[in-house]
Amino acid sequence: MARPRDLTAGPITGTLLAFALPTLGSNVLQSLNGSINTIWVGHFLGEAALAATSNANIIMFLMFGAVFGFGMAATILVGQAVGRRDIDAARRAFGSAVALVLGGAAVIAALGWVFAPEILTLLATPGGAFPLALAYLRVIFLSLPASMLSVLLMMGLRGTGDSTTPLWFMGLSVAIDAGLNPFLIAGIGPFPQMGIAGSATASLIANHVSVLGLIAYIYWRDLPLRLRRAELGYLRPDPALVRVITTKGLPMGAQMLVMSSAGLTMAGLVNRQGVDTVAAFGVAQQLWTYIQMPALAIGAAVSAMAAQNIGAGRWDRVDRITRAGLITNLALTGVMVAVTTVFDRLVLGLFLREGSAAMPIAEHIQLVAAWGFILFGATMVLFSTVRANGAVLAPLVMLFVSMYPVRIGFAAAFLPSWGADALWWSFPLGSVANLVMAALYYRYGNWRRGALMVAPAECEEQAHADAEPAGMVRPTA
Repeated sequence: MARPRDLTAGPITGTLLAFALPTLGSNVLQSLNGSINTIWVGHFLGEAALAATSNANIIMFLMFGAVFGFGMAATILVGQAVGRRDIDAARRAFGSAVALVLGGAAVIAALGWVFAPEILTLLATPGGAFPLALAYLRVIFLSLPASMLSVLLMMGLRGTGDSTTPLWFMGLSVAIDAGLNPFLIAGIGPFPQMGIAGSATASLIANHVSVLGLIAYIYWRDLPLRLRRAELGYLRPDPALVRVITTKGLPMGAQMLVMSSAGLTMAGLVNRQGVDTVAAFGVAQQLWTYIQMPALAIGAAVSAMAAQNIGAGRWDRVDRITRAGLITNLALTGVMVAVTTVFDRLVLGLFLREGSAAMPIAEHIQLVAAWGFILFGATMVLFSTVRANGAVLAPLVMLFVSMYPVRIGFAAAFLPSWGADALWWSFPLGSVANLVMAALYYRYGNWRRGALMVAPAECEEQAHADAEPAGMVRPTA
């Protein structure tokens, strides 16, 4: 069996970068896939189709968040178990998570297909974009179970210290999705002309091919998370693990839901500004995905490293991991903000036609809001560390405050007097509030005490592993 990567030894900054760079590559590919698909949709189908995909993608993020927290909880359990050198506990946690996530994704996909028209109506989707958004959204819902399983597998592998395998299979998914898009949209060659539904169908095909390939690879290489023979019984959720995963996963999933619902609320406000503003906002969000990529990769690395070190009882390294994450985020996210701001018109031109009325609006949004993602990245690092020890409620409360009373409250209060600028300035304002609260909690909160996520009941004695590091196998170099 391939051994999990040890994140509890060696130089911290070097280990963090070595782990984060493949994750960053995965994020680049995922975002590039969305951008390429947006380019195809924009150039083949125009601004109304762009507005449709923008609304549908926000809804999918909301659906995704409903089950994503379970995957995050399982990843932390896997990381802590690997830090304790208990691969069986990691497999137990992962098996339970697979059952929970697939079950939840199937239910959400079915409900989403049925209630897609009502969802789009609640979102105040513009009339010209409504039928396009409905056709796109319903096909995307069908791909949700495969998409969620793929994400869960990649998260679990990162929990074992492997950030390279997810990169290769993300690349496979992107190649299939981006490659099929123009053929299925426009009906090139033997392919049917499906319009905007063709873009969603390309994603559906790519998700299924990628996840099946990843499962085959995990078994072929005998990676730590594979389940064989009696271990397949771990796919029947263990009650103790279900309790831990749901207790910790629901608040983490709720964080995704808070962000998603705030995004839906903001989209409703933006939609009332007209199709050009909706298209501009959707394109600005494409740039923001790239700006966020270093922060998300660094956050994933910090989470995996902190979880393994907490499981190994190496608390002396946890603060150093967080500090390295903050410095790395400042450097990398700062560069992304600078590049996308200086060359915004060049990049925006990839998505918008020459002379589009949405171009100056998108440029203005980028100038006002982009710098707030540096603060977002710092918050991601702090939250990643505290969540690695199972502290999930405080980040949820802080996120809610920053999203609703601060961001949405500011936007709604000043929209009548400031116009659309109130919407754009609400983004950095929310980031400032969230970072201040996260820093105070990291410094003064009780997240270091008593929140360790434990293995099943029969392994209860391992719950005290963080207090008994002498009883563990020493990490190898």
